[in-house]
Amino acid sequence: MSTYAILALAILLEVVGTTYLQKSQQFTLLVPTLIMAGCYIGAFYFLSLVLKQIPLGLAYAIWSGLGIVLIAAAGYVLFRQTLDLAAMIGIGFIIVGVMIVNLFSNSITH
Repeated sequence: MSTYAILALAILLEVVGTTYLQKSQQFTLLVPTLIMAGCYIGAFYFLSLVLKQIPLGLAYAIWSGLGIVLIAAAGYVLFRQTLDLAAMIGIGFIIVGVMIVNLFSNSITH
């Protein structure tokens, strides 16, 4: 499996885990809490594999940037949480930043 596929899996697990964090109602519901914990463990395991190939700072920039975008989308779709214009512009800057890192940085091997 490619490094970026593993990173995508790590990000997906982190997003699912964060979604279940919301559903756990502050750890008062057992099943969502267990799903959240399992997803976070898996996410950090796969991130640790990625760090063999991609420097920590860049891997985490991609992880956090895409995670923010996907969590915002999940919040909108699943929990009807809306964002104001400033938040959407800020998330747009995050997307641009992740693109710049991936397209122009010599620190990442593609």
